[in-house]
Amino acid sequence: MINLTIDETQVEVKEGTTILEAARKAGIDIPTLCYLKEINEIGDCRMCIVEVEGRRGFATSCVQKAEEGMVVHTNTPAVLEARKTMLDLILSNHPKDCLTCIRSGNCELQALAIKLNVEHIEYEGERKKHEVDEKSPAIVRDFDKCILCRRCVGACKRMQQIGAIDCMNRGFESCVSTAEDNSLADVDCTYCGQCISACPTGALHEKDNTLEVLAKLKDPEVYTVVQTAPAVRVALGEEFGNKIGTNVKGQMVTALKRLGFDKVFDTNTGADFTIMEEATEFIQRLNGVGTLPMITSCCPAWVRFAEKNYPDQLEHLSTCKSPHQMFGAIIKSYYAKKIRIDPEKIYVVSVMPCVAKKYECTREEMEQENLRDVDAVITTRELARMIKQANIEFNDLEDSEFDHPMGDATGAAAIFGTTGGVMEAALRTAADILDKRDLEAIEYQAIRRDQGIKRAILTIGGKEIHIVIASGLKNARTIMEEIKRGKADYQFVEIMACPGGCVMGGGQPIKSAKIRNTVNVRKLRADSIYTIDEKSVIRKSHQNPILQRIYREFFKEAGSELAHEYLHTNYKKEEKYKI
Repeated sequence: MINLTIDETQVEVKEGTTILEAARKAGIDIPTLCYLKEINEIGDCRMCIVEVEGRRGFATSCVQKAEEGMVVHTNTPAVLEARKTMLDLILSNHPKDCLTCIRSGNCELQALAIKLNVEHIEYEGERKKHEVDEKSPAIVRDFDKCILCRRCVGACKRMQQIGAIDCMNRGFESCVSTAEDNSLADVDCTYCGQCISACPTGALHEKDNTLEVLAKLKDPEVYTVVQTAPAVRVALGEEFGNKIGTNVKGQMVTALKRLGFDKVFDTNTGADFTIMEEATEFIQRLNGVGTLPMITSCCPAWVRFAEKNYPDQLEHLSTCKSPHQMFGAIIKSYYAKKIRIDPEKIYVVSVMPCVAKKYECTREEMEQENLRDVDAVITTRELARMIKQANIEFNDLEDSEFDHPMGDATGAAAIFGTTGGVMEAALRTAADILDKRDLEAIEYQAIRRDQGIKRAILTIGGKEIHIVIASGLKNARTIMEEIKRGKADYQFVEIMACPGGCVMGGGQPIKSAKIRNTVNVRKLRADSIYTIDEKSVIRKSHQNPILQRIYREFFKEAGSELAHEYLHTNYKKEEKYKI
């Protein structure tokens, strides 16, 4: 252990601890901009400088290791003046449109300027001018708002191991861009959105679809249906000051109804269909019909990654559409017939924790009879903006229930929102089918561990099943390399692009580096998801009454020809999309 003094406070830390981490242990705040724990630890922005007695100049606390007997000062006049000068230099090359910026009120640069009491910019000079990249169906890149912190680069290269973006050029011409400054739509970007979550400013954000949705809500000729993913309900409240992980399902449903949607449905119902089809497909593959291991396909960022990086392994992917796409297809077929409305007049909106879903709904494979399964996708953040714009006092809303019958879902569907949930939900149904009885042991604790890769061996229906769960594309690559080289004996694989699963999706409320560095956001949201499951009356997808009814009246059985027509798809090396 090492003992040091920070602002006259005695601190004891492990060897190898940085001054920044030591200060936080002591409850002393040191500002940062570029630092993001385990993702970007480069000391570039210099906002975290401190003075160390007996040394010349300043020490960069996010990279400088603490030493025995070190005496550190974090807020001397010289330190404060130097920080303000560096902040002035950053602001001198930054737009002054804070009031209209998408990150206004949740911008780390803005917050730091307020904290350091910046009232005017001392340095004015030439500013960079770049075109906004809006070609991607999912992510907008506005480099004029970039502060070169490189956190997005760290998320893309270090955390996800994609490398779609990097720092280019030198000096004043330095910028974060793609190879040859191409659009994100034309490089190996998977649209996972982790770069957006890492960005401290408005340089990266989701493509906004709220105006399109609002226009449809005002059109009396359009029948608007909205569905919400499981991870949205445990994160939306954070946009309104609630604690991380608070389940605001009831208030969310009320807000959606006040916005004017004709029907408010639950994507969890679609997830139950996904499980029925996926479990059936898995059993078929176990019995020799299809390639093993079977890999889940409900994450569009992962699918795009697989298509671009492992085109020779696509036969491993389940042919099941993702829950919201399945549900959109059901709404425009079975449900449209039931309520006697022309499917062309139905406009389906999905509220998702994910920006890649915006891309997914544009894929040609996600259509039936020239009609998209889902017409528009908005993120958790976009829904929050719509609610605020409508002047709805979210925290004062009473609870409402999803509209029946397409709002009835099981606990198994709820856990789709966290890593391991898709696997666990599928195993609950597959185990009952293979064992031919209603099993009581339905919680698979071995796959709930907080790890990027989780492996387990289970016995289901008398068969030994080797499974693996990976979240984060860095971990996905590890598993795919094992499969490609024949070094793995898996039967079932779950892969999610975002570390931690959908609860940490690129469309979820953005948390500052300070929160991300000190709070386990994933666990708080995931715990709330598991609580929903635990409190559910029905916790197995195949026991959902509305699911049973729709199979009986429409699809006949899981895996049927009609089910494949509406609920399944295919994958290819070069995907196409419409913008």
